[in-house]
Amino acid sequence: MIDVNSIRKRCVDIVLQSGEIVREHWFQPSNVRHKGSIDLVTQTDLAVENFLKEKLADLVPGACFLAEESSQEDSAPKDTCWIIDPVDGTTNLVHRIPQVGTSVALWHQGRVELGVVNVPMLRRCYWAARGYGAFCNDSRIAVSGVDSLGDALVGTGFPYDIAARLPEVMERLALVLPIAQGVRRIGAASIDLAYVACGKLDIFYEAGLKPWDYAAGMLLVEEAGGRVSNLNGDPLQFGEPLLASNGRLHALAVDLLSSTN
Repeated sequence: MIDVNSIRKRCVDIVLQSGEIVREHWFQPSNVRHKGSIDLVTQTDLAVENFLKEKLADLVPGACFLAEESSQEDSAPKDTCWIIDPVDGTTNLVHRIPQVGTSVALWHQGRVELGVVNVPMLRRCYWAARGYGAFCNDSRIAVSGVDSLGDALVGTGFPYDIAARLPEVMERLALVLPIAQGVRRIGAASIDLAYVACGKLDIFYEAGLKPWDYAAGMLLVEEAGGRVSNLNGDPLQFGEPLLASNGRLHALAVDLLSSTN
């Protein structure tokens, strides 16, 4: 067993330190290359990932890494593993939109035990340890109390292969837009999930996510009193479309979106 509370502070400190790389690079030109037609990577992604892997290696000896810029696999780890997205919202970074996050999760015995989502340009660090609750900086956070879809602010995102998946994206939007109070596309799933955890969003859904996009945020939502599942309401498996909510709205969201799965 891993005593996550004993390493939580050191992990948060390391992620906060990595945020200083983002802040430093923010005021410099971005060296951008394309991984796909709209999938970008910058020197910031690589620098933050390298820093995190170096510093976290000593925190849990023997833990492996599943990190966006260096991992070929995206299935559930079999061993204790750090799951890392160094810069979630790279397109936001390139355009200097401040919703840019670093997501770090510790996976152990088939589930996430510790999660950190840092948003350095907004000076917000969200973290959760299983069984200890969820926090933003030093303040405990909780999901919203909204219980009506008409009062719900819904977050979503679009996959990098959106051209091939446009019909399903539009089908879901056509269901949500007329019912919800509003729909937001922030451009960083880890931040969307942090916003569900702290009550800024009431629901978030997205298909095409990778484990590093949501591993930490999933624990944030659960420890803040919300729920995460696939679109059918079943336990989420890596690779499936994700649905997160404040819990009160979950069954309603499943009823609305499950037909599109």
